[in-house]
Amino acid sequence: MSKRKQNDDSDNDGSDVSLVDVDFDFFDPNPEVDFIALKRLAVQLFQGDAEVLQITDLAELILSQPLVGTAIKCDGKESDPYAFLTVLNMHVHQTRPFVKALVEYILVKSSPDTALHNTLRNLVGPAGLSSQNHVGYIFSERLINMPVQTVPPMYRMLGEEITGALEDNEPFKFSHLLFISRIYRLTTEEASDLEARAPKTKRHKGSDVLTDGVHSFHPEDDVIAKVRVLQLHLSDSVLTEGVLSSPSTQ
Repeated sequence: MSKRKQNDDSDNDGSDVSLVDVDFDFFDPNPEVDFIALKRLAVQLFQGDAEVLQITDLAELILSQPLVGTAIKCDGKESDPYAFLTVLNMHVHQTRPFVKALVEYILVKSSPDTALHNTLRNLVGPAGLSSQNHVGYIFSERLINMPVQTVPPMYRMLGEEITGALEDNEPFKFSHLLFISRIYRLTTEEASDLEARAPKTKRHKGSDVLTDGVHSFHPEDDVIAKVRVLQLHLSDSVLTEGVLSSPSTQ
């Protein structure tokens, strides 16, 4: 079912570059057609770690809850999604292969940071997964050339869907949200060169959250990082534990 539509009609600023208007449609997850594309997005997100994270089970798990989450498509509901956003309850699905692999992954990756590791262990370790505080894992990824303007509606719809699920007594009440997203690093020389070559109107607009040459692939990650509890930069991704005070914060 189509949720709503957004048109990307950016002007060309007087340049000779040819632009094509694209209508982005927002759909519920479709178990019949989204599986392969969803796996590709997961591999893009986790990069070299995808092999150990049971990506097939992740896709199956996401598609098993079609009333929560959004896929963006351009050619109708039978086409491949270009972006995906959803949330999974790690407590409810703790026996699934993906959730087991994810828990092991984040505990191993966070072990050098004692504070983050202990917090995660208390939340999603054996004791944490038997507690009343549920952790939601946010899966969010999109093709590289997708406009960032498509992201706020997706998060707004996710918040509305969580609210609706709670009204139906579904297990979507979370004490914490876990985000895993990609980052990239620039050397001092690369950063200086990039700053020098940027138009004056676009200078000094980088992240004020990620430092030491670390930058986020997606602009919304900088916003999420501002309300984080703890954060850890890995070799090619950023592990962030965020707080959800209520569904209305989405």
